[in-house]
Amino acid sequence: MRTVNQYNLTEAVKESFQTEEGSRFKFLLETFIDHLHDYTREVNLTHDEWMGMLNFLYDCGKISTPERHEYILLSDVLGLSALVDMLNTRGGATEGSNLGPFYLDDAPEMKLGADLSQDRDGATVLVHGRVTDILHKPIPGAIVDTWQADGSGTYPIQEQEQGQDKYDLRGKFTTDENGEYYYTTVLPKPYTVPYDGPVGQLLRAGNRHAWRAAHLHYIVRAPGMRDITTEVFFENTEYLDNDAVFGVRKSLIAKVEPVKKSDKLEYHLEKQPDAKFKFDFVLAPEG
Repeated sequence: MRTVNQYNLTEAVKESFQTEEGSRFKFLLETFIDHLHDYTREVNLTHDEWMGMLNFLYDCGKISTPERHEYILLSDVLGLSALVDMLNTRGGATEGSNLGPFYLDDAPEMKLGADLSQDRDGATVLVHGRVTDILHKPIPGAIVDTWQADGSGTYPIQEQEQGQDKYDLRGKFTTDENGEYYYTTVLPKPYTVPYDGPVGQLLRAGNRHAWRAAHLHYIVRAPGMRDITTEVFFENTEYLDNDAVFGVRKSLIAKVEPVKKSDKLEYHLEKQPDAKFKFDFVLAPEG
């Protein structure tokens, strides 16, 4: 250690970890150290810049709560979340898209046909489709876990101080014997990602907008199948081509159509919808 310098420091740090030879952890850790040290040397990082980075990460942790994960937001705006989604999408399965910072894993279980909108302002939309495997066979008993913003672009979880229930506009639906799911909700509007924290400061410093294209979030699960975390967007809406977190994929854009009085809907619904769209989820096998 007495002879350590800027050129051999990286190897010294890696050798200080007694990690299992050939393990995935060893590979991930050592590759991270390589890139981190290479970046620091490449940009000739100053003490002030180094401390600024550490303070930024500290601020991300300080503002984070179980209901708002600033590090996920940071990952989103840097395109890291999108890249991980792209790398981990299995052939034939629905493409992945951002989890976002507001997911709750204990959303209420809802009956098929239930309404999530609860008389909120905005158009009521029928959301329906099937969950299948990559051979297009329906998957009964799949869990469709959904959450979203409202018709003004706000998540209820952001307005708990104003009396909103954080579980509003969330629900877990179980597909029927045909692999079908269906429910009604309010059609969401575009919104800005949380802009009041360190990630917002980063966006302002980089002269970037914070707007997200309107979307619904989903996690879809079934025994023996690989989970998917994704989003569904809507044709002819704003920010499809410059979504702040790079979440839009062509395959994830649905066409919303009006429901006519003459339409005979095949589902038993709690609320009559103004519009409808269909989106099918495809799951790949585990392994």
